[in-house]
Amino acid sequence: MQFPRGLLIDLTPLKASPAFARMWIGSTLAGVGSQLTVVTVMLHVYTLTASSLAVSMIAVAGLVPMVLAGLYGGMLADAFDRRRVALIAATVTFLATLLLATLTWLGVETIWWLYGLSMIIAAAGSVGMATRTAIVPRLIDRDLLAAASALNGVAFGVTVMVGPAVAGLLVAFTGYGWTYTIDVVLTLALFLGLWTLPALHPEGATVRPGLASLVDGWHFLKRAGNIRMQYLLDVIAMTFGQPLALFPAIGTVLLGGGAITTGILTAAVAVGTFCSSLFSGRVVHYRWHGRGIARAVQVYGAAIAVFGVVLLIATLWPSDETGAPAVPLIIAACIALAASGAADNVSAIYRNTMMQAAVPDAMRGRLQGVFIIVVAGGPRIGALYAGGLATLTALWFPPLLGGLVIIGLVAVLVRAHPRFRAYDATNPEP
Repeated sequence: MQFPRGLLIDLTPLKASPAFARMWIGSTLAGVGSQLTVVTVMLHVYTLTASSLAVSMIAVAGLVPMVLAGLYGGMLADAFDRRRVALIAATVTFLATLLLATLTWLGVETIWWLYGLSMIIAAAGSVGMATRTAIVPRLIDRDLLAAASALNGVAFGVTVMVGPAVAGLLVAFTGYGWTYTIDVVLTLALFLGLWTLPALHPEGATVRPGLASLVDGWHFLKRAGNIRMQYLLDVIAMTFGQPLALFPAIGTVLLGGGAITTGILTAAVAVGTFCSSLFSGRVVHYRWHGRGIARAVQVYGAAIAVFGVVLLIATLWPSDETGAPAVPLIIAACIALAASGAADNVSAIYRNTMMQAAVPDAMRGRLQGVFIIVVAGGPRIGALYAGGLATLTALWFPPLLGGLVIIGLVAVLVRAHPRFRAYDATNPEP
């Protein structure tokens, strides 16, 4: 098989499938709004509590509903019209965000409302993401899946780059209500992308949602060693290398700049994601996806460790009585976070492609549900790790220790699984 060797991103999936292009555009616009709310809720909780642990508990609170919704949503996607399932999930997300904005404008929001609505949004997002991802292989050819994953990396980069930065500015200059309201408007774009899709029923034998469907998916996963291994590596990376919950405290008490610095740090991750996708022409044609995942995760761990070193230096940095931001350290932190975003995106390109190419269509929804639980659940466990350990030690300690742990664990696990190292994209095997 001959692959093109261009350096820039391959746009062929957008040209080859108008349906994929519409869904991609709608998901991107809605994703910007979603990131506005993610960062704004973090800042909102920190304002109410002044506690990094309370901020981290936002993510933890959404973990159980997200796990249950991801599993059940995957079963729904393998039994019913995936377009309809995705539309229902989008509707729940829209209504929950609308309620969040309404409560804020009325001035009656509490930390418990923020937690509760975040849980609902996380659960609905888990169902929607699993279903939309399962839809993609039905819209484009298999040899374009890696390129489609890179395009999704661009979308993610744009959403996380624009959303948090704008959220920080809006919170600083206008307050919380406008930010939530903008998300309500942007969520409507998601309906446009999904509404124009055709009906997409699963191919092959289907199993109605329930215990039998869950057991069927579990039996498949037990046989799918490569899929299990990529799950494990991602959980390790996100558990020990996810410092997002620390950003409000870092911006307020360590680097200076408050909400604006919080938004900049979050956006820096997305800058790396965006750039690595923009120049993914050769990345998407590397066929040894198991090796690619392992190397990318280790680079991610190294970048997070460097971020911890920057924070350690910040504790020794001469204090400014005016409280001005420590600009050199903010720049250094952003470079490390951008590198982590680039590495994570390369890993995601290979993980997504492996999931979509190696898993049968009739099983894809359930496996995507588990995959989303891993992708979204790992950071929530990581938020608890970072917030809890930082409360007991210092802000710099969790990322420095976690980055080193990631590098070591990945080296040991990949060495013990030669089949994963030998995974070949031209002959995908789960």
